[in-house]
Parts: sequence; C-alpha cells; structure tokens
Amino acid sequence: MAVKWKVKTFLLLTLLGMILPSSVLCDDEEVTISEETVESEDGDDFEVVYVSPKPLPSAYLMETFDDESAFEKLWVRSEAKKEGVDEDIAKYDGVWAVEAQERLALSGDLGLVLKSKAKHAAISAPLKKPFVFSSKPFVVQYEVNLQNGQECGGAYIKLLSAQEGRVDLNNFHDKTPYTIMFGPDKCGNEFKLHFIFRHVNPLSGEVEEKHAKRPRDKIEEPFKDKKPHLYTLILRPDNSYEILLDHEVVNSGNLLEDFTPPVNPPKEIDDPDDFMPEDWDEREKIPDPEAVKPDDWDEEAPMQIPDPEAIKPRGWLDSEPEMIPDPAAEKPEDWDDEMDGEWEAPLINNPICTEVPGCGEWKPPMIDNPDYKGKWRPEMIDNPNYRGKWKPRKIHNPDYYEDLEPFKMTSIDAVGIELWSMSDNIYFDDIIVTDTVADAVQFAQETFDLKVMKMEKGQHTLWGKILKFTNYKPGYWALYLTYLMVPVSAIIYFLGKRVYQDSKDEKEAALRKKTDEPTDDDPVPEGADDGNDDKEAGDDDGAAGLSEGEKDGDDERDEGEDEEDAEDDEEDKSEKEDTLTRTSPRLRKSRKD
Repeated sequence: MAVKWKVKTFLLLTLLGMILPSSVLCDDEEVTISEETVESEDGDDFEVVYVSPKPLPSAYLMETFDDESAFEKLWVRSEAKKEGVDEDIAKYDGVWAVEAQERLALSGDLGLVLKSKAKHAAISAPLKKPFVFSSKPFVVQYEVNLQNGQECGGAYIKLLSAQEGRVDLNNFHDKTPYTIMFGPDKCGNEFKLHFIFRHVNPLSGEVEEKHAKRPRDKIEEPFKDKKPHLYTLILRPDNSYEILLDHEVVNSGNLLEDFTPPVNPPKEIDDPDDFMPEDWDEREKIPDPEAVKPDDWDEEAPMQIPDPEAIKPRGWLDSEPEMIPDPAAEKPEDWDDEMDGEWEAPLINNPICTEVPGCGEWKPPMIDNPDYKGKWRPEMIDNPNYRGKWKPRKIHNPDYYEDLEPFKMTSIDAVGIELWSMSDNIYFDDIIVTDTVADAVQFAQETFDLKVMKMEKGQHTLWGKILKFTNYKPGYWALYLTYLMVPVSAIIYFLGKRVYQDSKDEKEAALRKKTDEPTDDDPVPEGADDGNDDKEAGDDDGAAGLSEGEKDGDDERDEGEDEEDAEDDEEDKSEKEDTLTRTSPRLRKSRKD
C-alpha cells in the first residue's frame, strides 16, 4: 500500500513539474498565434479571412504587395552606387522579394521582404500624383515585421521630394532628396522612431533637416518580438503632428516647437564685432590687498616628517639586504651576453630577514608635521570694481525669417526604402499615402487588424504562449525538451524497476510453491510452541536455581546449573525434530487432525 502511494506521489509531482513552465507562459502578456480562427462575442469561432483591399480613390499610393505582377510594374529596384564608400560595397545589391510572412501569415497576404543583410538595398515606387501640402492632412502608414529581430539598422521609409519631371527611381540612393523620413531605427542599445523633415530656408533656399523630439513612450518591443507592427504619421495643416504605433499615440507635438534645430531662427543674435572692454572687471571676489602673511608662517615646512620618538627595533640587521640573488638560479644555456646583456640571477627575499624585525637601512616612519601650514594666501573680499558678467550686445539677425507654415513642405513624388541592415528578412507591408485619416484607419482594419485578431486568439492558447516564450529560437526549444526529458526518463526508470521487481517476486513465489519451502507467513507448528514454553520454563528454573544457590551455597548453585544444561539439551533436540518434521501448512494441518 505504501509503495502505491509513493508511485502516485511521484507521478503527481512529475506532472506538476511538466505543467509549471506552461503556467508561467500563460502569465506572459506577449502573445503568439498558431490558429486561424477567432472566437466571437457569442462564443462561436469564425475564420480570419483576408481579402486584398480594394484601391481607395483618394489614396496617392496604396500597396499591399499581394499582386506580384503589379508590384514588378510599379516598384523600381535601384541601380545606383553609394558615394564615398569602397567600390566592392558601393552597389545597391540587396535582395528584395515578395512573399508571405515566415510565421502566422494570413492566407493570400504577401509583403515586401529584404532578404539580404550587410548590403545596401534601395527600392521605390512613384505616387499616382505628387502630394502637395496645402489644406489637407498628410498621412503615411505602413507595417514592419523584423522577423529575425534587429541588431543594427533601420526599417524606415523616405518620402522623396518632387523635382522637375518625375524622380529618377533607377538612380535612387542615400543622397536623393527627400521631404520626410519616417520609421524605426536601431543600433546597439539606442532605439529610435524617426520623424525627420527637410525644411527649405525661404531666404537662402538652403535645406536643413529638422528632427522631432524623442517619443515619450518606450518603443523597444517591436525590435525584439518578431511580430508585425503598424507605424502611422499624421501631419495637419495647423502644424500639429501625431505618431502612432499599433494605433496608439507615442509622440505628438508641433512643427514650430518640438524640433531640433527649430524651424525659425532667433530674431536677435550676439554682435560678432562687440568685444569686452579692457577695464571691465568680471571678478566677483578678489584677494584682500591689505592682508599680510604672519611672521611665523613657514611655507617651506614639509607636510610630513620622520617620527622623532621612533626607535630602531632590537635585532634589526642594517648590513643585510632585503633581497638577494637566487642561489639556485642557473644561467640559461641560450643566454647570449652580447645580445641579452650580462646575466643576473633573479632576486628573492633574504631568508635571514624572516627571523629578525627587518633588514637594510632603518628609517623612522613618517608622521604629519604639526608645523605644516602650506602656502599662504590672503583672504578673499568683495571686489569693489565688480561690474558683472560681460555679454555682447544683441543685434538683428540678418538671416532671420519667420515661417509660420512649415507644414507646407516640398511636395512628395515617390516612396522609397533605402537601407543598410545587419538583419535580414525585414518584412514591409500595406503602405498607404493619403490625405484622409479615415482612409488609413479603414486600410488598417482590412489588413493589420486581421493579424491582431489572430494575436488575440493566441492569447488563450497554450501553444501560442510556448511559441512566444521561446521567441522561435531553437536553443529555447532544446532547453525545454531537455527539461521534459528529465521527468520522463525518471518515470521510465521507476516503472521499469517496478516491473523487474514484480517479475522477480512472481518467480520466487512460484519456486516456493513448487518446493514447499517455508515462508515467513507460514503458521508456527504446535511443537515449536511447546519448545518455546519449555525454554521459558528452563529459564525460570535456572533463574530459581541461581537464586537458591545464592542462599544455600556453591553446591546447590552447581546442581541448578546442571539441571539447566540438561533442559537446554532437551530443547535443542526438540527443535531439531520440529525442523525435520516441518512441511507445508496443508500437511501439518492434516497431521494435526
């Protein structure tokens, strides 16, 4: 019975150990999907069906990449070379492909994938017509899935500036003028979500990049979780902007206030021809001119002096050096005096000095000098001629201008992706450029939000949790399988041992049954009980005889011992007879009857 309880307890603990990692996974807020059905509010499951969205009339560009032939006609792979780099890496030879996501792809949904890493890659597509910044908002939105994470590189897009005629997309490179650059970027531990626009100086015509302030929320997760994410930029004619990540605002502000450097220069600047007068005194404190150094102030006194009360310890050996040449050292055979110089044995601690207080010249220890005062300096007092910190006068900034409508940027003619990344399989999808926020919302509902539905379903599946926990890394799978093999191996070993023991017990029982060999649970014969009673009686008589011997003398003690020995012999004889006549319980019962 105890063995059965041990088996049950062992199996229960093993089962709990196997379930524990799964329960931990269920507490994770991250989700990964392995099914294509989603549970509705009334409890019924329905399939997530993806249909390529129909083109929106107001969209300047709406690309799903679902039609490969249409993609090849519209998108242009750059044939340019990057300037200022070695010839062998200057060419834009990164590999682009149209394919489904590696994991959890919706049926029929394709995207643009950068297949190569550590290569320059550039691809672009023209808008249906240039976007002119006037009275309508500007909205750009696209999806990115860093399917292998991101070590160093970007996944941003460039909105190329309109030029006379259309932009030469075959020659698209890093110096091609753009109006807006938007999207994620990372290198090392620095995570960015770029929003850069190029502002044209209305006076000089020079172009300067303006960088938005950093997002107020953390944006690290999209670089790690290997899931699709939606990036949205909304610019409005009132100069306000919003940046959304998965429909959530992570950054917002105003083009006039929240960019570095600011759009408008200062009205006044320091006069470059103004210099501080020679008699201008900026010193707030000055040394007291009437202060005099005291006569007893010794600037030459050292900070520390030898202790005058120190006494050399008795037994100190002044004539013995602390270090001596090693007498056991030998000159190496390959030592060349001309090349290596005269050979000297390495120094070791003098063994004589270990038995005395010390060796060599004795010097008293140093102590702080009570007369030390350091260099004398006069006391500082307020400067009667102090006039404050000098500043050059302000003059009108000759380069000043006031642009109150930075929203009216250079028109946009194309969308381009120009990257260099140390990670491959970067997935781009569902790009839209429009002047209506509702268009972007509708487009996301028909594309990105369907993927979110699958993620929400995966929140309730254990398999999805395990996939997220392992983050699709083979090393994590190997670790988890190793963890599972430990209890499984223990179960197999324990059960095998039990089967072997049960088989052994059955064989022994069959052998005893065949030979009538006595077992521990056989009943004791009546003769054996009598022998035990006689033995107990003999013990009592012996004890009694011993007691009488103590009272009557040595003769009676000897007589009692002889009687005890005789009774013991009879008991031994009776036990031998019982042993010889002992058989199976069935035979003994028949004899008794």
